[in-house]
Amino acid sequence: MSTGAIAVIGASKNRRKFGNKCVRAFHHAGWDVYPVNPHEDQIEGLVTYRSLRDVPVTLDRISLYLPPDRTRGLLADLAEFEGVQVWFNPGSADARVLEEAADAGIDVRDGCSIVDIGLSPSCLLYTSPSPRDFKYD
Repeated sequence: MSTGAIAVIGASKNRRKFGNKCVRAFHHAGWDVYPVNPHEDQIEGLVTYRSLRDVPVTLDRISLYLPPDRTRGLLADLAEFEGVQVWFNPGSADARVLEEAADAGIDVRDGCSIVDIGLSPSCLLYTSPSPRDFKYD
């Protein structure tokens, strides 16, 4: 049974990047994960979508891993997802973007979406995909 559905905007094939760590962390935690990246077909074995509008399910969360100027360009699209938590991960928004998002009626969550599900990005290893990707101290 799924914990929920999340779109990861700025998902990456690079296992050192947080956009990849988010995909792996939420998948490990039982979420249905929908990576969004217009330049990739698959990330971590999951079908990748070109845009948020291409994601074929109702989402519970959206997690952003883009620079603030690119995030700002998505605010109108994000505002259409009423009742969906939108996580502005560190580096994805500045104070102005967060204010504009709140003014647009977006359910703003300013923080690390990985930490919110009880994991730490530092626990994710860079090796090949497997349950051993997570180290626990």
